[in-house]
Order: sequence, then structure tokens, then C-alpha cells
Amino acid sequence: MTGPLVPFREIVLKVHSRCDLACDHCYVYEHADQSWRTRPKAISDEAISWTALRLAEHAKEHALPSVTVILHGGEPLLAGPARLRRVCEELTRTLGPHTALDLRIHTNGLQLGPRYLDLFAEYGVRVGISLDGDKAANDRHRRFADGRSSHPLVLKAVGLLRQERYRHLDLGLLCTIDVANDPVAVYDALAALEPPRIDFLLPHATWQNPPPRPDGSPTAYADWILTVFDRWDRQGRPVPVRLFESVLSTLSGGPSLTESLGLAPTDLVVVETDGTLEQVDSLKSAYDGAAATGFDVYRHSFDEVAAHPGVRVRQLGLAGVSATCRDCPVVRSCGGGLYTHRYRADGTGFANPSVYCADLEALVRGVEDRTAARTASPAVTDPAALAAEQHDLTRVLLAELHSRLDGRGGEPWAEAWELASAVERRSDGLDEVLAHPYTRTWLLDCLDALHEDRPTAPALARQLPRYVAAAAVRGRVDAPVRVPHPGGPLHLPTLGALTVTAAGTAEVRATGDGLVVRAGGAEQRVERLGEEGPRWLPVRRHPGDGRALDDLDPYRDRFAAPATGRLTAADAADWSARLEAAWGLLRDAVPGQAAEAAARLTTLTPLTGTAPRVGRHGYGALGLPLRGAPGELARALLRGFRRATLRALLDVTDLYALDGAWSHPAPWQEAPVPVSALLAGAYERTGLAAYEPGHPVHAVHAERALDRLEGAAELTVSGKALVAALREELCRGRG
Repeated sequence: MTGPLVPFREIVLKVHSRCDLACDHCYVYEHADQSWRTRPKAISDEAISWTALRLAEHAKEHALPSVTVILHGGEPLLAGPARLRRVCEELTRTLGPHTALDLRIHTNGLQLGPRYLDLFAEYGVRVGISLDGDKAANDRHRRFADGRSSHPLVLKAVGLLRQERYRHLDLGLLCTIDVANDPVAVYDALAALEPPRIDFLLPHATWQNPPPRPDGSPTAYADWILTVFDRWDRQGRPVPVRLFESVLSTLSGGPSLTESLGLAPTDLVVVETDGTLEQVDSLKSAYDGAAATGFDVYRHSFDEVAAHPGVRVRQLGLAGVSATCRDCPVVRSCGGGLYTHRYRADGTGFANPSVYCADLEALVRGVEDRTAARTASPAVTDPAALAAEQHDLTRVLLAELHSRLDGRGGEPWAEAWELASAVERRSDGLDEVLAHPYTRTWLLDCLDALHEDRPTAPALARQLPRYVAAAAVRGRVDAPVRVPHPGGPLHLPTLGALTVTAAGTAEVRATGDGLVVRAGGAEQRVERLGEEGPRWLPVRRHPGDGRALDDLDPYRDRFAAPATGRLTAADAADWSARLEAAWGLLRDAVPGQAAEAAARLTTLTPLTGTAPRVGRHGYGALGLPLRGAPGELARALLRGFRRATLRALLDVTDLYALDGAWSHPAPWQEAPVPVSALLAGAYERTGLAAYEPGHPVHAVHAERALDRLEGAAELTVSGKALVAALREELCRGRG
């Protein structure tokens, strides 16, 4: 097995091995593994102590911020209050110095009463209760040995847990699905209890003992679950449902939220009542001894269990599922299903799709079909929405910087922060400065410095007054802004740079069409911001559309190729003229793309290289070669715009998730590439196909890449929407 060892963050501690119900679907008593018969009924003091010590050792070794311990059985409440207090005391005392402890208990609720709940409140033990729905559904399986109903007692326990003094302990309800039950009646009964969460669980089954399908449908379980989903969704999703939230999360590029779905590595180990260390409990459904490791808490560490081959295979993500699953487009959401459900006794073991494979695919596709239009980011197909989300992102970064500085920016930051609010109330100047793509670069530099705890972080942050001063000048807000200045060029973003020799504090103020700066007892005026003066270098702008040709901003040099210095007037005029000719070529060939690029590319910076560059700036910045004929610059503009737009989309939405080891054949090269490169290549070539119809290879490569992307498991709902939009664009380009 390859890959790093994954530490255990969740421990199932069996405190009692017997139960007071006789549920006929129970994997502990009714399935292949009958090891419970030889184990002690209750966990011993020695096993409790060694478990706590091993867990503390594990948490310290891996610097785990928290661990979850789930008290389980059998029925854990049969251990009694005294034994459970001993467990809570020992775990709390031993783990306290090393990690935060999240204690939970999963129970059928029959024994639950104030004496238990008062104990759980003392130690913060949260309670999950098993309930399969309304009385008819619950009594189908969850009965006493003599056939009596458990439903009234479970409802009594749920009601007790809902009391105000215990409500904070409520984890929610666990419901095992039976397709013979009415899905709406089951969901309504559970939702009426207003739990903090509902977990729907597929009954444990394998290929040797498949789940019942009364109507013979290969998607009976998916149909049942989707019926519940439809009702839950129509009602406004009044209660969290982990199964649904997990599918929605993975479809949007997020993690799985349950062990039974997704590719996240397992981080769970079971401690039996005799101190034996076992793999996930559901394996008892596969065959006798399937969960065994040969380890126990007395002689072995949790690291030794984590290195066990049976555990490791469930930590390999995509590499740990069957070949069939690896090629399936929904594997990132379903994860191949619960490991136990893959078992066959034909020699293949667990190297198979889930016995619920058809159900899982139908479930994922069903949820996606129902929600794609609502969950795909509007930025994917609406350029205005993308621009708005980019602007919001810059504001979020500024607020995040303010929060993380927590006063370390000193008086300059505090004064400028307060003044920024005043400027914003009186003009659009602050919005204009925040929309400048190199403002984003400054913010990212500051946040990186804070994250890395570099001593330069406060000094970087104290540049905020420059941005506020530029905003005040742009908005013609007559308010003095004090700017810390070391001497030399005083750069005001989006405006230009004024040489101010005096070090200290410069006061910047708007004056009609210009500004005035007072520093060191002297005053310097700039009468017109767009006109170069003896000490004033303005940001050059294209005369036709006002686009910045920025060769001044200190944050412009974050491209893969170096930015030029300040251009001479002749070089600037020549570059501007060739750019205008390039725009003309684009307008003639691809008017739609040209108009959109012109609207979004607000800031062009000359580079010494030969290719367009995007860098780590906000949306709107593009680095372009200083040299090159108009035709070369037109192609660079188009390629750069496509790259900048895709980068901007990735800033605000997940188009794909990288939680597997996927690679894809790329039509334009021999070696396979990750989905990020395949999507980037398809995105750029789709644009070029329309601009250069004489080079059909662009269209061919784009189409083949889109074909492969449509079957890519990594793509999120937004990513699939983008691929569909590219397909439509490619078709339009062909006429």
C-alpha cells in the first residue's frame, strides 16, 4: 500500500456487547460474524484505561486537534450509569492534555432517562437515537424478542432529549432504510420530531447476501431515497439530512460527509469490549472475522492498526476502488459505496462495485438532475455575475485582512479603515480602486505574510492609506488622507506616482481634476491626473476606451515573465497603436469574444516575454508581450482573456475536485493530463477555433477534450455547466 498513514480521528468504543432489542437487520447479531458470543458483556476497567492511553498516545503523535469517541454496543446504555461514568472520566482525564474530546453515544433509546442524560450533560456526551420512522416502519424490524413494539419507548426517549435542558446533547436520528416502508411516511414521522439531523442508512448487504428488492427493481433504494429527497427539497430542506448533504457537497466539489459515500480515507477504528482492535464494524456483514486485525489495546498502538492492509485499502481514495468504479463518472460522489457492500465470496473479495451500485448511480444522477440548475454558479454563464463575484471576493479579502490584523496595522490602518467608509458613502471611488486587479495582489501578499507570520506583514498592511487616498481622489472626496511614506515615488493605485522626497507622512487630498500632496513642509500639486508632469507619472490609458496600460503599479510584477519598467512615451504610443490594431482584428473575426474581452480586461501590463500571462491578480489584469505585430498581439489577447476568465471562475466556484488520482488523455499531447489542464486546454482552444477557422485542429482538439470532460468524475455541477456552455460555443463557431 502506498501513501501516508491516515491517523484515526474517530473511535467506536464498544461498552456493552448485548442488546435489549432483537432487530432482525442488525449486523452485530444477525449477520455472518458471531464473535459477540465470546466477548464479555461489558468493557473492563483495564480495557477502558488502555484505550484512553492508546488514544492519547495517537493524538499526541499526530498532533490531532480533536478526536471523536462513539460509545456503542450492542446497546451501550446496558453498561449502566456507573460504567459509563468510568468511561467518560478516564477518556476526559487522559486525553485532556493532548486533544479536544468529542464524546458521543449511539443508542436505541429504550433505557434513556434523566440519570443517563444528566451524566451525559456533565461530560458533553451527545446522543444519537436509532428510529426507522413511523410505528409501522419501525416495528418492521426494531422489536423486542417477544415481538413487542419498541416505538413508544423510543419516542419517549426522543421527547426527553428534546427538553430544553438536554437539547444541546441531541445528535439526531439514524434510520435504516427498508424499501417496503412508505418513504414519505417515514420521512414525515422523523421530520415531525424536529431532530438536528437525520441519517438514512442503507441496510448492510453484500453480493453474497444482497438487499431485498420486493419489486425486483435494480434502483429500488435510489427510488425510495429520491422520493424522500423530493419531499425534503419541496419543503425547503427543514432538517439537515446527511446523505443528501453529502451528495450535494461532492457534486459541488466539496468533501463527502459520510463514510458510506465519497473517496475520503477512512479514519475510524473499533475497540471491542475485550480490548480487541477491529476495522469498521459493518464488515461483520461480509464474513466471519472480516473485521479482525489481530491487534488489541494492551499490546498494540493505533498506528499499527492504521497500517493494517484492510485499513490501508480504505485510505487510498480512487486507487482503493475497483477498476469498474474508477472509470465511472459518479465515483467521486458515491466513492464506490461502503466498503462492506462490495464483498463477493468468489475470490475478488472487496475489489468490486457496491451491491448497491445501480442505486448509488441513480441517486447521484437523480440529485444532480434535480438541483443542477440551482447549484451551478451563475458566474459560469453570466459574465456580469462573474465580475460581481470577483468584486465581492476582493471585499471579502479586505475584510479578512482587517480581521486577521486585529490591531497590528497600527494607527495608519485604523485611520484609513475609518476613512474608507466615509469615502464609500460619498462616491464610487473605493469600488473603482477595489476593482483594480492589482489591489487583489496586495491583499493576497498581506494575507500570505500574516499566514506565514512574516515580520513584514504589518508594514505591508500599512499600505491601505495609499488605496484609500486613491479612492478619495477618484471620487473627488475633499478629505485629507495621511499616507506613511518612506520617500521617493508615492504610488497611488489606478492614478500614478508622484516623487515625494521627504520621508514621514504625506497628506493626500483631492482638488478638482487633480490632487495635492503635503509632506515635509512642502506642497506639490497635480492639476490634471492624466497629464505627465515634472514629478508626476500618470497611469497611461488607452485614448479610445480608457483601459489602463499600467507600467507603474508595484504589484504588476507577479506574472511568470518579468514586467517592463516605465515605457518611454514613444514606446508606449507604439504599443498602444499595435494593441488597437489587434483589437480591430478581434472585432472583425470574433465580435462577441472581442466585446466581452474589452469589457473585462481593464488593465494591460507590458511584459518582456513572448506569451500572455495571467498571474495571481484580480480579474481584469493581463500581461502581454511588449513586442509583436498586431496579429500576434490579437492572438495573445484572446488566449490571455480565456485564461484570465477561467482563472476568475476558479476563484469563485469549484469547477472540479482533485480528491482522486485521475488523469486524462489530452488530444494535443501524448502524456495524460489532470482535469485542470484538460479543461484549460478545451477552454482556450474553443475560443481559438472561432478566431482561426483556418486551423481546424483547434476545433478538433476542443471537441475531443470536451468529449472526455463530459465523462470526468472530477467535474462539479458548475464544471459540467461550463463544459455544456463550451460545447454550445463550439457549435456556434462552426456556423
